[in-house]
Amino acid sequence: MITYQEALRKILEQVAPLPQTRLKLDSLLGSFLSQPVIAKFALPRFDNSAVDGFGLLCSDLEGASAAKPAQLQLIGEVKAGSPDEFKLSTGTALKILTGARVPSSVEAVVMKEYCEEHYGFVHVSRSASPGDNIRRVGAEFKAGDQVLPAGVRVNPPVIGLLANFGYSSFTAHTKPRVAIVTTGDELIQPGHQLAQGQIYDSNSYALQAALASLGIDEWFIHHARDTKKSTKQAFNFAMEQADVIISSGGVSVGDHDYVKLTLEEMGVQTEFWRIAVKPGKPVYFGTLEQPRRKQKKLIFGLPGNPVSVLVTFNEFVKPALMKLMGNSDDQPKHLSAILTKSLRKQAGRLDLVRGVLNVNEKGQMIVHPTLGQESHMLSGLALADCLIHFNSELELLSEGSNVPVEILNWNG
Repeated sequence: MITYQEALRKILEQVAPLPQTRLKLDSLLGSFLSQPVIAKFALPRFDNSAVDGFGLLCSDLEGASAAKPAQLQLIGEVKAGSPDEFKLSTGTALKILTGARVPSSVEAVVMKEYCEEHYGFVHVSRSASPGDNIRRVGAEFKAGDQVLPAGVRVNPPVIGLLANFGYSSFTAHTKPRVAIVTTGDELIQPGHQLAQGQIYDSNSYALQAALASLGIDEWFIHHARDTKKSTKQAFNFAMEQADVIISSGGVSVGDHDYVKLTLEEMGVQTEFWRIAVKPGKPVYFGTLEQPRRKQKKLIFGLPGNPVSVLVTFNEFVKPALMKLMGNSDDQPKHLSAILTKSLRKQAGRLDLVRGVLNVNEKGQMIVHPTLGQESHMLSGLALADCLIHFNSELELLSEGSNVPVEILNWNG
């Protein structure tokens, strides 16, 4: 049995990003950029106004105030997209709208809130300094600058930034194809009538949702009955279809737990089996060489209890999937919080306790363990927004102590 840290290290050592592909902007969301984004031109492309207001010469506003506004003659208007060029002289001003190009003779733009327009003149009730409310060309990026590094996940602002520079498509890492194998004679699909001793299959639906939350949109579902033949058949189908195989159940030491044995007979190299962690001790991880491909197939055998499936997916499968997709930051986000209720356990394993984060009246981050901490109790995980890391060498976490907390982020 290995530690949490050893298991994660062994997994990530076997993973490399999948090849890159070029995707249109409307298909990029959730992918990871495989190349840096380079500015095709300066941004902003030209001096433009940050506000609706009036462009003018600063010297014309010396001593201007609400009691004694400066009076300037309006010589024109510049709207966004207007190609017109105006030349200011002493005592003149331009109406300029937000985003419009600022002519080179304009020294500052004063917000319209400080101005009153009357019969071809504008009365300005404040002074101005050179550059006020003008967004200068290249203030954000110069042509040729790196805008974003490779490995950034594509979110709506990234899409907008790419479009800003005229990119209609960009290169990203291919998303993995994933197969889910559920095991057990007792499983019935939701919507059907349960017989005595049967339960509904929740794991395949939960895992599909977990994959979709990561932006993975190609997966396959197979079910294996509690026989060696059925288990082998399900994994054969999965191996043909997917880069990553995730099974739930059948991975422990029961009389009908065939997953580990079947995989090894199929040529899968066992990297580890069982981790000193709760929930999720009987986790299996193996790899299978692929002819003519650098990336091995990754096979995860997860426990059958619903909480164990999702927690071990989050801790061990998700980092592998994210690295396959090109994620450059595979470390989970941790913080420290004050525990509101004492916790006890036996030393020798890491307990991942489901919790809810909040802020107390002093502005301190606090964490409260949820009800339903058993590995079959999904309600506690459904309400949780974090995992309290109750480290393996400890037996007691006292109320009021600072504890390490991992943010639960199902979106990666």
